[in-house]
Formats: sequence, structure tokens, C-alpha cells
Amino acid sequence: MMFKVLILQAWYNLSDEALEKQINTHLERNSITVSLGSINIIDATVIEAKQSRKRKGKDGNNTQDSEAGYNVKTAADGKRKTTYGFKAHANVDEDGFVKKMTFTPGNVHDSQKFDKLLDCGRAKDKLKTCGEVYADSTYANKKNDKKLGKKNNKVLHRAYRNTPLTQVQKQENKQRLSIRYIVERTFGLLKLHHGLGKARYLGLERNKTRAQLIAMSHNLKTGMNIFKEMQRLKSLRDYYIQ
Repeated sequence: MMFKVLILQAWYNLSDEALEKQINTHLERNSITVSLGSINIIDATVIEAKQSRKRKGKDGNNTQDSEAGYNVKTAADGKRKTTYGFKAHANVDEDGFVKKMTFTPGNVHDSQKFDKLLDCGRAKDKLKTCGEVYADSTYANKKNDKKLGKKNNKVLHRAYRNTPLTQVQKQENKQRLSIRYIVERTFGLLKLHHGLGKARYLGLERNKTRAQLIAMSHNLKTGMNIFKEMQRLKSLRDYYIQ
């Protein structure tokens, strides 16, 4: 199915956005409407490079993917984990649909892609409005605080040296985590069911295209699952009404 979609994209020279519009039109004709949510849940996940270890090839050169990079992350147990690869940065909504995605070497800091991932529309006064934005404390800074405003800023509070979190901030973080986990669950599904955890190709662009196709497949599957659940609930409602 995805191969056919790519063929259509090539035949009609459709951009990713135009292709998505055509798919949504097809779903609407079949009484399936996919409407992305109004909130933004932003995060990044690390993807191991196809060739992540330093080895010498037949020509004596390093066979590591030259377009990847090292990512160093401190795990929940306090141990530092180093992965050579890429990062998929994504914005998902409350239903787990991937709204936006970008792809970088693993050494690019998560916060550098924050602006690009924001899904901002325009309000009646012609000012941009992004809706509520959930993200971990990696994205917490004064620039983002100003950009989002107090109402929409749901980025986790960060504790600093000699400035621990207040009880109010801890409670707010707890509430925000209950929403932010959706993006982690989405990444988990992309890795578990689609193999996103490991790069399949050498080079950034090929792996970026693969990640976007995986996200598109995930969105279609998520939409169909929601549709099936709606049909099931409708059948139950009709049964009890009768």
C-alpha cells in the first residue's frame, strides 16, 4: 500500500503535505475523517546507525555512517548511555498522530528543532497560536517561555542548582507528564512495530525518508483503529437504543 502511495507521489509530483491531503480526502470519501488534535507533544528519540561501530573497511577507512553522530544520554538509573546514530524529532497530538517530524544526526540537541516542530495556526487577529505545548525540561528556556505564553506553556519545569522545584511546580509537572507520555508511547510503537530503533540505510536522507514513511503508516493505522472503535461504539449504542 505504501509503495503505491509513493508511486502516486512520483507520478503527480506531490509534496509530502499534498500527499497527506490526498490521503485524507480519500478517507473522508469513505466516511473516515482524520483531524489532528490541537495540542503539541514534542520529543526526540535516538535511532542507532546501521553501521555504528568504528571498523576498518577493505580500503582501510572507517565504515561508520559519516552522516550520523554520537548521542549521550543519562538514563533513569543515572548511567550514561552513548549511541552513534540519528534522532527523530516529532510532534504528536493527543491521539498519537504524528503531526510533524524532522530527522538529524544524533548529536543535535533536542531543543534546536523545537521551533520547526511547532504546529501553529493563525487566530482571528492574525497572530500565530500554537495551542498547548507539552515537552520535557530539555526544552525549558526563557525564549520558549516567551514564545508560548503562560497559558499554552506545558513544558516540564526544570530545577536548577540552589533552586529546587516548588510544590506547585512538582504538581504541574505530574499533570503534564500524564499527557507527555503519549509521545513516548508513539515512539515505542514506531520502534516495536516498524523497526525505527535501528537505521536501515547509510546516510541521513534515506533514513529520514524511511522515518517519514513509518510515521505515515502509523497515522493511517491509528486512524483506522479509531474508526473501528467508533464503529464498535456506534453498534453498541444502536443495539441498546433498539
